[in-house]
Amino acid sequence: MEQQSDSYRTIAAPAESHSRERSSKFLAFAYPVRNEEQIRTLLDELRKRYYDATHHCYAWRLGPRGENFRANDDGEPSGTAGKPILGQLLSCEVTDCLVVVVRYFGGTKLGVPGLIAAYRESAADVLAAAEIVERTVDRTLRVDFPYAAMNGIMKVVKEEQPTVVAQRFDNLCTLELRIRESRAGRLVERLRKAEGSVVEEER
Repeated sequence: MEQQSDSYRTIAAPAESHSRERSSKFLAFAYPVRNEEQIRTLLDELRKRYYDATHHCYAWRLGPRGENFRANDDGEPSGTAGKPILGQLLSCEVTDCLVVVVRYFGGTKLGVPGLIAAYRESAADVLAAAEIVERTVDRTLRVDFPYAAMNGIMKVVKEEQPTVVAQRFDNLCTLELRIRESRAGRLVERLRKAEGSVVEEER
């Protein structure tokens, strides 16, 4: 299915999966996230909960295009943990998502290829356990208009079908509307044609 430029894939809710590789135990966690502050909080919680684990390796992507991302090996040989986890986020085309793999070392070294495979499979398993959903990139607009322009404005709203976030009707009326990016230009253009209307984009 071809993805629209104003939509992206993420996970609906947290998920987890566990696996063993030789004598090491791997606990994988996936979380939907919106910002780096949320990521830091989740990482701190996992570090406290699994304080006796050997490594807490992770990767995350943020933004509709996954333009912000990071991978962390947390003491594993460079490129053997964070990168394979990030690779799974990329291959599932998932963003606004954090995947953490917690490892308890069991005494047997896995070697570089073994580590890469173990972290990659742990990330793949937890993403397979998560429900992947499609979300739209939306734009929020505010339109102020005189009461006399109400019928024309409401006709546009009915036809273009944005989500009405808030509304206030007085001598001067205000509507706050949300609509997906690809349909925003047409909505703005039509609303601006109404007499006396002022359209502002909320940031």
